[in-house]
Amino acid sequence: MSNHLKFYIDGAWVDPVTPNVIDVIDPSTEEAFTQISGGCAQDIERAVTAARAAFNSFSRTTPAERLELLEAILAEYDRRYEDIAQACSREMGAPLSFARSAQAEIGQAHLREIIRVMKEYKFSWMENDMQIVKEPIGVVGMITPWNWPLNQITCKVGPALAAGCTMVLKPSEIAPITGIIFAEVMHAAGVPKGVFNLVNGEGGSVGAALSAHPEVDMMSFTGSTRAGILVAKAAADTVKRVHQELGGKSPNILLPEADFARRVPEGVANMFSNSGQSCNAPSRMLVPRERHAEVVELARAAAGNFTVGDPRSENSNLGPVVSKVQFDKIQALIQAGIDEGAELVAGGPGLPDGLTRGYYVRPTVFANVTPGMRIAQEEIFGPVLSIMPYDSEEEAIAEANNTVYGLAAYIQSEDRETARRVASRMRAGTVYINAPPTNMSAPFGGFKQSGNGREWSHWGLDDFLEIKGVVGYGA
Repeated sequence: MSNHLKFYIDGAWVDPVTPNVIDVIDPSTEEAFTQISGGCAQDIERAVTAARAAFNSFSRTTPAERLELLEAILAEYDRRYEDIAQACSREMGAPLSFARSAQAEIGQAHLREIIRVMKEYKFSWMENDMQIVKEPIGVVGMITPWNWPLNQITCKVGPALAAGCTMVLKPSEIAPITGIIFAEVMHAAGVPKGVFNLVNGEGGSVGAALSAHPEVDMMSFTGSTRAGILVAKAAADTVKRVHQELGGKSPNILLPEADFARRVPEGVANMFSNSGQSCNAPSRMLVPRERHAEVVELARAAAGNFTVGDPRSENSNLGPVVSKVQFDKIQALIQAGIDEGAELVAGGPGLPDGLTRGYYVRPTVFANVTPGMRIAQEEIFGPVLSIMPYDSEEEAIAEANNTVYGLAAYIQSEDRETARRVASRMRAGTVYINAPPTNMSAPFGGFKQSGNGREWSHWGLDDFLEIKGVVGYGA
């Protein structure tokens, strides 16, 4: 029996206080494939009350007990792995192979990482006669986005459980089914009632009520900078901790000694991954002016490697973007790039050839992009790459940092010392040198308007803990 129209509160699947049905759209067909219930402030009240009641006992569990629980969750996640991948492909249009190899896999990887961390993490220690203790912050409200749903759910829920917190999760109403399956995973794994709660709904109602609730001790939010500001304002009256992972406009600097034949196609592929819907996507490729023409041809060829189409087809490797709202925004920005004089190298406005429905965007590359253009400053969140020429290393560094965001930066160079020097000057939370593999132990978060706090591994665990000093403990 489907739980799509129910919420998970206090260890049980329950009906909403007030019926409110929301269609869930398959972006490849533009048609609803299921429905969920949208909650209200009363549903949040029930969920927070359950989480507050559960905190008294769950916060007193031992690290060993919480480790055992996390291992049970991982085992159940593994059992539901294909269900999660299928749901992710359906609700956000990810090619099924990508949903399996990346979207579902990264949720599994976060759970494995927090299990590894828990085996060595210190929650208390002595300094002279003083005991230092790390204790769970309390009840956590979590708001997660649609673009990497399992990534953001697991990198919040896993560390929060490890810390001894209880929680209320509001997944994106655009891609909510993976969140419902995850709640089923939590239930099957034996998570004590009230520790994990899920309420679906829209940000203006459910998210706002959760952010402002006086019994919520911390808000952990991932999404747009605009929405993050609203969460912070709603949380301010109760002086709760607010963790935010927000937007990005990440630079990818190709230094003169980079291997262009390798790094340009790599950069294009990284940008188009997940249909460009990643907050840390390398959307601005900064290249030496004298190599600009070479880069343009390499990027044009790389863009030609992407076939847009049905995410369930083996013949396509780029699915649709998630919604009509996103599609229209991306189309407007592509047109702005053309109108402002950028050189269109590949793609452009409109649906790809042969497609008449679905929120499909042509994989687009612009060249000769200048800093004042909208496509150089605004987060597009689609498969659109801007190639920007520079005349010196200093100019490249200045332009890389010339944005309100600071989530990620990418450096390409065959000279490791040069790459390290440039990396040290990036105003970004994570810097990637020469396309390294994903490191689950790395801190994830941003400078400036990309947010505050860090997620992933022990960095995320730290954010769900308060620090207490017991002076005279050893006297």
